[in-house]
Amino acid sequence: MLLSMTSNRFDSIVQLITVILIFIFVLAITYYTTKFTAGLQKGRMQNSNMEIVDTFRIAQNKYIQIVRVGDKYYSMIVCKDTVTLLGEVSQEELKLGESQLGTTMSFKEILEKAKITKQKK
Repeated sequence: MLLSMTSNRFDSIVQLITVILIFIFVLAITYYTTKFTAGLQKGRMQNSNMEIVDTFRIAQNKYIQIVRVGDKYYSMIVCKDTVTLLGEVSQEELKLGESQLGTTMSFKEILEKAKITKQKK
């Protein structure tokens, strides 16, 4: 009787450790797969000539967007099924922030900026 209880406990502990190791393995695979995929996507986006600069929601499925194509900026209305070009917008007419001018901030810089904003409140 005592031997069978000890055996059941040992089997339970081994099963628990096995499940934990499998969980850690799956987390590691997920982490590296996500990192690899993000690197591929980042490489595609850096070499792109198009960028959505700003988006403003005007209705449930309707947005006004400013899009940079090459060195020119265009405003357009994007709906569920259609895209309508409103016209070209000169860069002087736009109020572009630092992140919209092509400089990217690291995640650490974004967190520090958020801390400063929170401390001011």
